[in-house]
Amino acid sequence: MKQSVFIVEDDQTIAQVISDKLTSWGLECVCVTDFQNVSEQCLALAPQLVLMDISLPYFNGFHWCQEIRKHSNVPLIFISSASDQMNQIMAMNLGADDFIVKPFELELLNAKVQALLRRSYEYVNEINENNYTFAKTQFDLEKNTLTNQQGAVELTPTEAKIFLVLVKAKGQLVPKSQIVEALWQDDSFIDNNTLAVNLTRIRKKLAQLGLTELIKTVKGKGYILEESGSDQLPL
Repeated sequence: MKQSVFIVEDDQTIAQVISDKLTSWGLECVCVTDFQNVSEQCLALAPQLVLMDISLPYFNGFHWCQEIRKHSNVPLIFISSASDQMNQIMAMNLGADDFIVKPFELELLNAKVQALLRRSYEYVNEINENNYTFAKTQFDLEKNTLTNQQGAVELTPTEAKIFLVLVKAKGQLVPKSQIVEALWQDDSFIDNNTLAVNLTRIRKKLAQLGLTELIKTVKGKGYILEESGSDQLPL
């Protein structure tokens, strides 16, 4: 079964070029047809990945990213000419998994799409266990959920992959480069802001479960997941 991509781009020429290229690379593409009901169309299609522009009719891509994230953790990549750092950071803070600046090479788009699909849907098959338990909390890899007596939170695929690296090395220092390699395979596809934003989101979700000191930062070196220890070091 082909993996599907939902393309939310109001420039029909760009949308068609992207659709044609991704289709030629073995993906099934659907372009948005109703810019007033983007999230509804996305949920109805249930794609494996969303490509989202920022500048759109009626509501911008940030709005639709927030709406989609209320109901789905589908991998989402922003594609936009609004390339300043604040837009990129805002995109990541709202739940995006990556950001591609226009104009871009279609080969780069394909590489990022394939990498995100791979790390979002294939990593569970690379390990022998589907569940980890730590600090009286269960990490369900099939559902990307963390559950304990205080409740449950759902991680995005990218957050889950980062967290899995930390859990598997519990109690040991994990260099930033190791996390980058596990997610993106090529560190030219990510910067420190992207990793930092994802770690911030993970920590906020852990805090909802009462796990405020679980991930510690060793400045300039990496991160450690510890079930107990001293106060969290500054990011």
